[in-house]
Order: sequence, then C-alpha cells, then structure tokens
Amino acid sequence: MSTRAPDGIGGGTVFRIQGVIAILSALYVLVRGSSRAFLMAGLVAFASLAAVLAYRYLQIPSIGPIPSMYEPVWYTTKVITAVVEGLALILAVVAYRLQRGTSAS
Repeated sequence: MSTRAPDGIGGGTVFRIQGVIAILSALYVLVRGSSRAFLMAGLVAFASLAAVLAYRYLQIPSIGPIPSMYEPVWYTTKVITAVVEGLALILAVVAYRLQRGTSAS
C-alpha cells in the first residue's frame, strides 16, 4: 500500500495539514472561547475521527492529490488517536452546548 497519490501529496503531508488546522482551532478556542470556536473545534475533531474510521474500514481510492490511506488494522497509536479525537469531539459538543446555554440567559 502506498500513501502517496501519483503526482499528489503524501499521507504525512495530509496529517501535517490536519495538525495545523487542529492547532489553529485550539488557539481559536483559547483566544475566543465562543460557541463558534467550540463548533469549529468539534468539526475538526469530527473530521479527524471520521477520517481515521473511514480509512480503517473503507478502501477509499486516491481522491485528487490525496492518497489512498486504507489501513485495515488497529494498532496502539491509531487506537489512542481515535479515542482522543472522540473525546475532543465530545468535549467540544458539551462546551458548545454550555456556551449556547449561558449566552441565551
């Protein structure tokens, strides 16, 4: 299995881009702490978790410059990643709901 699409970007680059987006989202939460910031963090966490699960269970072909990253096994790092992304999603949803509840008062 290759994690590089022909004339595309490698899997490592995809994960670095995802990491930068997650960091920017976290900074936005730290700076603003608004419901919009929590919504953005939740969307980033959801997309990250969905990607891990999709590439674990579905053999998705290369899409444009994004390589096929099908990997039908669970290993410790992937399990930890999925659990942390799931927790981040739950925390972002809870924070969003709490923020929306306090702003309505």
